[in-house]
Amino acid sequence: QVQLMESGGGSVQTGGSLRLSCAASGRFFSISTMGWYRQAPGKQRDLVARITGSGTSNYADSVKGRFTISRDNAKNTVYLQMNSLKLEDTAVYYCQLDRLGNVYWGQGTQVTVSS
Repeated sequence: QVQLMESGGGSVQTGGSLRLSCAASGRFFSISTMGWYRQAPGKQRDLVARITGSGTSNYADSVKGRFTISRDNAKNTVYLQMNSLKLEDTAVYYCQLDRLGNVYWGQGTQVTVSS
């Protein structure tokens, strides 16, 4: 059984920064692809960033140059460093673990950006 626990969300003003963390339980974290998704009210859940077990990452165009995804396999944790936050970054952010085609989700953490 895999459990994902996100933390680090909160409220910040435009231009500010937040760092999200997602700690995973279970085995085979190091070979799992980890992702951050977000969902704003009334919108679908969209990919923000993903990182493979080997460290290859990709980002949504809207966050390129501002967000950085990283992972610490020794701690079974993935991070999302968010800089230069904009109003449109406001959403619930979800962590995803993809292990050999089996997908697991965290409960989500709220990020609110205000002017």
